Amino acid sequence: MKFVFILISLFFISLSYSQNISFSESVNSSIDFEKRKKTLVISEVSLYVASLVALNELWYADYPRSSFHFINDNDEWLQMDKLGHLSSSYYSGVVGIKMYKWAGINYHNSVWHGGLTGTYFLTIVEILDGFSKEWGASVGDLVANTSGSLLAISQELVWKEQRIQLKYSYSPTKWAQKNQEQLGVNHLERALKDYNGQTYWLTFNVKSLLQIKNDNFPSWLSIALGYSANKMLEPYDKGDNRERQYLFSFDVDLNRIKTKSKTLNNILHTFGFLKFPMPAIEMRSNQIYFNPIYY
Repeated sequence: MKFVFILISLFFISLSYSQNISFSESVNSSIDFEKRKKTLVISEVSLYVASLVALNELWYADYPRSSFHFINDNDEWLQMDKLGHLSSSYYSGVVGIKMYKWAGINYHNSVWHGGLTGTYFLTIVEILDGFSKEWGASVGDLVANTSGSLLAISQELVWKEQRIQLKYSYSPTKWAQKNQEQLGVNHLERALKDYNGQTYWLTFNVKSLLQIKNDNFPSWLSIALGYSANKMLEPYDKGDNRERQYLFSFDVDLNRIKTKSKTLNNILHTFGFLKFPMPAIEMRSNQIYFNPIYY
C-alpha cells in the first residue's frame, strides 16, 4: 500500500507540472520567469513535503523505528516492482525537465535537477524505509530510481527529446481476488499493486530514431518491447508456478500528436506514459501467443 501512495504522489506531482507546461504554450515574449521560478519552488516543495508527511503519518508512524539498515528485495515479484520504480522515476524526470525549462532555469540545471525529480523524492522514501523496522532501504530500488532518471537525462542531453520511453499498461486479473491485502481490493489499488496485471514497456519511436524525413510517415509510431509476469500471489515464489512474459507490439506516442486544442494536447501529454492498446506477440513458458488487442 505504501508503494501505491508513492506512485499516486509522483503522478500528481507530474500532473501539476503538465498543467503549468500547457499554460506556457500561450505566453508571449513578456514572460515573467522570476514568477515562474517561485511557482516551481513553491509547488514542488509543497507537494514533496505534503506527500512525505502524509506517508510518515499513514505508514511509518504505526511501526517501530530502527537503526538504518538495508534489505535485499531484488527477487520480489519477479522484479516487476523494480520496473515500477524505474518507470515512475523516468516519467517524473521527463516532466521535471520540461517544468524547469518552463521556469526559465538554465539548460544544464533543467536537465539534471529536473531529470532527477523522481530520484530525489524516492531516495527520501528509501531513507525513511531504512529507519523503519518493518521495511528497510533497498539497493535495488535506489538503482532502479537512478536508472529511470538517467534514461530521461541522457536522451535530453544527446537528442533533446525522448526517443526511447518507458510506458505502463494494465488489465485486471483473477489473481488479485486471491490476496486482496497485497494485490488490492478495488480497481485503482489493483492497477498499482497487482503486478500480475501490469506490463512495462520500452518503446522506440521509429521516425525519430531512424531520422525518417518523409512528412507522410507517422511521427507517433513506436515499436514496443514489453515485460510482465503472472501467477504471483506473494512477493516471493512459494510454489505458485509464477511465469515471466515477454511481448512485442506497436505503440502510439501521444506526446507527438498535435491538435488545435491546447486542452486536448495537455490531456494527451499527461497520459503519455500509458501504452496504447495494440496487437501484441507474447512469449511465455516457451510458447508464443498472439493477442489481437493487448493492454
